[in-house]
Amino acid sequence: MLRTRPPFRADEVGSLLRSDRVKRARAQHERKEIGAGDLRRIEDSEIEKIVHKQASLGLKLATDGEYRRSWWHFDFLRHLGGCEMYATEGIQFAGVVTRGEGIRVNGKLDFPADHPMLAHFEFLKKCCEQAHVTPKMTIPSPSVLHFRGGRKAISAAVYPDLEAYFEDLAKTYRKAVRAFYDAGCRYLQLDDTVWSYLCSQEELAKMRARGDDPTGLAETYARVINYAIAERPADMTITTHVCRGNFRSTWIASGGYEPVAETLLRHVNYDGYFLEYDTERAGGFEPLRFLPKGDKIVVVGLVTSKTGALETKDDIKRRLDEAARFIPYEQMALSPQCGFASTEEGNILTEDEQWAKLRLVVEVADEVWGGR
Repeated sequence: MLRTRPPFRADEVGSLLRSDRVKRARAQHERKEIGAGDLRRIEDSEIEKIVHKQASLGLKLATDGEYRRSWWHFDFLRHLGGCEMYATEGIQFAGVVTRGEGIRVNGKLDFPADHPMLAHFEFLKKCCEQAHVTPKMTIPSPSVLHFRGGRKAISAAVYPDLEAYFEDLAKTYRKAVRAFYDAGCRYLQLDDTVWSYLCSQEELAKMRARGDDPTGLAETYARVINYAIAERPADMTITTHVCRGNFRSTWIASGGYEPVAETLLRHVNYDGYFLEYDTERAGGFEPLRFLPKGDKIVVVGLVTSKTGALETKDDIKRRLDEAARFIPYEQMALSPQCGFASTEEGNILTEDEQWAKLRLVVEVADEVWGGR
């Protein structure tokens, strides 16, 4: 049951609460009290600390906590060729609204050779080599760029035909996968809110209200993603995290995975799926029956990142047993349900509570799978 390649039996989604030092430095940089070089040196120092912290907990991987980002998705997408940020209405979560920023496509899509997150990964890789763990890089899925704004956020002058848009989107991400591989990345995750939104009647209604038709979108996204990852080398693992919304401990989407499970688990060629199962909003484990027997892994998100209250080992093991009615234990792993800070604001819990959650994941995985 030991796994020597990702996803590991004890894993994590990606983002971590920003340290106080990083928060202060980012605020100082915004006020122009320190320069970009000073900010980068502080981020470097703090990322090095959290990489070693993750290793000390017993994790076999580490992320940079997305410490250099304000948003989990926009900071990647804004640097793609053809994309730009713009002011718009904030995103409505349960009882709270985000800052009013959005992303739109106003030119031909492309992945630039100097995308800043390649350098971010290279620094993470260096830290992970010192800590003897696998570096994990997280970027938004291509489907996020389309679903967030829909047709209105894509220039009709550049892309009068959405088929041409999706073709370029797939090619852009294929270039991104290759670029990260060439930079040394062997564990890449495409974070994705879209699959959970396709399970939410409320989100589908919002999509129709803005003039977009969700019919056939799951199949379109599957085709784009499969093209993007088709040429990954054999020693590269690519997973996805299906997020239900994560801002200041709130959420967006409700609804079980049944509407998308067969397409996502059977027909999208990921190596692993991080699925949120921390609340009843995710429904039951029955949709896992669509996971093909073989090498694919479902990383079951049973430890919530939204509150500091610590789950019990017995409750986690009981729920793993429930999931095992539909997929074998050898095709399962364990993680928190989401990241701890999908935006720089972070969820409402302390750093100590965050580390306790990750330590719990490691301890349960050791007891269930033995040495991970």
